[in-house]
Amino acid sequence: MEFRFTPEEERFRSDIREFLREELPADWAGAGVLGEAGEERWEFLRSFQSSLAQRKWLTLGWPEEHGGLAAGHMMQVIYNEEMSYFRAPIQLGVGPDRVGPTIILYGSEEQKRQHLPAIASGNAVWCQGFSEPAAGSDLASLQTSAVADGDFFVVNGQKIWTSLAHHADWCILLARTDPEAPKHKGISYFLLDMKTPGVEVRPLTDMMGRNTFNEVFFDNVRIPRDCLVGELNRGWYVAAATLDFERSGINRVVMGIRMYEELVAYAAESKLDGDRLLDDSRVRQRLAELAIEFQAGRMLAYRVASMQARGQIPNAEASMSKMYGSELQQRLAGAGMEMLGLGGQIEPGSRWAPLKGRIEQFYLFAAGLTIAAGTSEIMRGIIAGRGLGLPRG
Repeated sequence: MEFRFTPEEERFRSDIREFLREELPADWAGAGVLGEAGEERWEFLRSFQSSLAQRKWLTLGWPEEHGGLAAGHMMQVIYNEEMSYFRAPIQLGVGPDRVGPTIILYGSEEQKRQHLPAIASGNAVWCQGFSEPAAGSDLASLQTSAVADGDFFVVNGQKIWTSLAHHADWCILLARTDPEAPKHKGISYFLLDMKTPGVEVRPLTDMMGRNTFNEVFFDNVRIPRDCLVGELNRGWYVAAATLDFERSGINRVVMGIRMYEELVAYAAESKLDGDRLLDDSRVRQRLAELAIEFQAGRMLAYRVASMQARGQIPNAEASMSKMYGSELQQRLAGAGMEMLGLGGQIEPGSRWAPLKGRIEQFYLFAAGLTIAAGTSEIMRGIIAGRGLGLPRG
């Protein structure tokens, strides 16, 4: 099978590359998108988002009436491919790819008027308040409560692993509104202003020493009733749509292709006892296997996009792409550490670090990819049940 992009799609790819050559610093290495990178780097990231918003690239696939370009799914794939390959900050927070599409599907007209323009302009940063200390993979077991009180809901509880909560303006929040209902049927979906009294954000430091994640605590937080998205007690089904938006991207595959190419170039140039790494048949074999795996991962992501283009919902297929892509990143990171030996453990900043320490950082980063956005175990369950029709064990 051979894929060909249309002339219009190829022109769009060229436009993205030209934009990135002009907008990204010469020494850009992709660091600091999620972590605590200093005020100067954060201001650059916000400015970069504004540049994307001016071209309506932040909301490429949104309908035109909501501030998008109504671009087809393959155009969105090309955009994500190029941005991920050049390690560009595609977006800050979860507004453009998760919150916006969810509000378009399920939000009230007032919610659309209030939030979609702010997301489309790059001015509003959103975080996702789903996971809890005792409710990660089994998300429907969440215990954060929202009790109706007149025109408000009073929220108490805790969320965890909330990316960019320390910078976010708003949060999409799942809370239990009917403790007596079956666990999937008593949950509601809210839009929360992070400046609301009673919201406390505490940083969690990841393995790379960055403030990527946070804990968020809610102490009698009053959310206006008009911040409820969809029907009361049916927020689980709204959240399912949000999660499918998150799992259907190609970025998990492409983000590793650039690292793979750098690893191949390093193996071709570096020498050990006079021989190049690439002269070792074991190294060539591993790199060849990874090359094949990356093409397979790309095809899985293209499959998701082609289904979306036909109006189909890629549920199990999105899980396949997500699981394969995240596990492939871990295999790449492991192969890189094996090839670089002890040098692969040297952090960025040292003149002795091969590839400027990117393999060390990538290895630590990749460890969490099979947990974030749904564990591999959950993805396999979805593939087995919804994709293959297998009975529950």
